[in-house]
Order: sequence, then structure tokens, then C-alpha cells
Amino acid sequence: MTRKILPILLILLIHFGYAQKTVDKIPDLKSDNELQVDGLVQPILNDFLKLCSKYNIAYHEKLFKLKVIAVVDTIGITPNGGTLGMLVRNENKDVEKIIFSWVTLLDKEILKVVAFHEFGHYFLGYKHICNDCNKIMATQNTSYFDIISDWDSQVDNLFRDSPEYRKTMHGFAYITH
Repeated sequence: MTRKILPILLILLIHFGYAQKTVDKIPDLKSDNELQVDGLVQPILNDFLKLCSKYNIAYHEKLFKLKVIAVVDTIGITPNGGTLGMLVRNENKDVEKIIFSWVTLLDKEILKVVAFHEFGHYFLGYKHICNDCNKIMATQNTSYFDIISDWDSQVDNLFRDSPEYRKTMHGFAYITH
């Protein structure tokens, strides 16, 4: 039993240590207003922005209003669950940071789903669409791997059903709950 637990603990410690080195805290606003993107998230952000272009969704203005996109170790996780990603707002209630829990580093596919979820809120204008329905924009998902196994369809639906896409296609936004 101890032999099975030791490798798992070692993996968690390595991932936790790596997340701490990646971003010890949510960095403060830089004076030159340059966006800081964690290297672990950058390829996922690039893929998301390419899809924004494919679906004719403007993103430049929102992108450069952000200060930080990063993996952090400051989001609370408990044995019963926790938040894997979130938008952080300033005192004016403007989003200035998108952060992800270090727990998302346990599997690159989990980070991808959580990143697309948070980017969906920020760039696509989404609110949550359901509680637990194996969709990217669900409040929670019991299986990120079900979403990944149907990734192309999930992403197409994410963009085509988004408030921002509907605005570009129909000239106005649909109200989503």
C-alpha cells in the first residue's frame, strides 16, 4: 500500500512545487500594462484566440485589458472540491486576471478544459449553462475526460452557442442563463 501511495505523493509534491515556482502569488499590476501569461497556459490561450478568429469573435481589446493569466497556488482546494479557475476583478469590477489552481497541472487536459471554461466567461460572454452536464461551461464537471473525448464538438458548440458569436451572426446578443 505504501509503495502505491508514495509515487502519488511525489507527483503531487512535484506539481505543487512547480506551480509555486511558476507564480508564487498573483503578480501586481506592472507599470507598463504588459499582459503576463504563464508559460503553461500560453499554448492553450493561443489555440483559443485562433478559434476566436475562426468564429469572427473580436478579442484584442479584452485581451489587452488583462494584466495576468496564470497558474497559482492561492486558490483554495478542500477534500470536498474547490475552484479550479476564476476571473479576478479589480475595485472597479473589471476583470484583470484569469487564474487557475495548481491542481489543474495534474493533467494537461484538465488545464485545457478549465482554461477554455474561464476564457469562455471572459471572451465569449458566457455564464454557466448547467450544473453538471459534461459541457465546457458547466458550473462543475464530474468528468473532464468525457469532455476531452468529444473535444472538437465541445469546442464548436462552445463558440457557436456563445453570446459573442450570436452577436456577430445576428447583430444582437441572446440572453443566456
